[in-house]
Amino acid sequence: MAREIGFFELNTGARIPSVAIGTSQAALNVIGEAVAAAIKVGYRHIDTAMVYGNEKEIGIALKKLFKAGTVKREDLWITSKLWCTNHAPEDVPEALERTLKDLQLDHVDLYLIHWPVSMKKGAMGYDQPEDLTQPDIINTWRAMEKLYDSGKARAIGVSNFSTKKLGDVLEVARVTPAVNQVECHPSWQQPKLHTFCKAKGVHLSGYSPLGSPGTASLKSEVLKNPVLNMVAKKLGKSPAQIALRWGLQMGHSVLPKTVTKARMKQNFDVFDWSIPDDLFEQLSKIEQARLVKGIPFVHQTYGAYRTVEELWDGEI
Repeated sequence: MAREIGFFELNTGARIPSVAIGTSQAALNVIGEAVAAAIKVGYRHIDTAMVYGNEKEIGIALKKLFKAGTVKREDLWITSKLWCTNHAPEDVPEALERTLKDLQLDHVDLYLIHWPVSMKKGAMGYDQPEDLTQPDIINTWRAMEKLYDSGKARAIGVSNFSTKKLGDVLEVARVTPAVNQVECHPSWQQPKLHTFCKAKGVHLSGYSPLGSPGTASLKSEVLKNPVLNMVAKKLGKSPAQIALRWGLQMGHSVLPKTVTKARMKQNFDVFDWSIPDDLFEQLSKIEQARLVKGIPFVHQTYGAYRTVEELWDGEI
């Protein structure tokens, strides 16, 4: 009998739904309908961020769903993220207030520091290196802790933090990060970070769990991997389902992105079966390669990081 793995318990005691609908890079005027469709399929975890530019549209969709009685607010888990331009302690609460206003909510279930990177307030996009500034993650985290105290962020955490950077926060944190959301899939398994998070009681949440096949700039081959496809064929599942179920069995929540209802349904059909131990072991042999490198945040003069290696502390 397969373990369903519908939720994971965080260090706050809250239960985070294990499969989310990711909303980055989804076209405006589509994402509201996609979120509504996902909730009707059964998703109860929505992952968004201020920088995605879609929180207003998601807020309108949620309001309609609540009004129609399709779902209750208390049954949903909403994750959002603090963007790099709002790291100054005085800007952190303002950023969350804007997110809450756009989402038409009084709290988010999880609020993350999106990157260990800071930029000038008001900077637009990522293509101006002179906008990069020196981050002060510890003081930003202290401001995040106040949001947790206020109840407006029921849990707080980080995203795109290496083992070292997460460790630096843990050394001084009054409120332990509940989550580190990072790229994670069978072709980038992050064993060092996985082990560290598990030891420290920090939940690892995996974005791009399918390798972001729709993102042309990443040239992803994750779902074409022959080992993944061999396991899929043996179990009568799609490569995407194997990648997602691998994440759940590793103990990670997963955040697949799609606006297509048929794919939403397929991606959500990962609970009543499991990957047997012998095939699961085969997945650990897949060649590893990071897709999301954070190159716009690396510069020889501006910002904190001169190389990609520095940004990820060698975890590349």
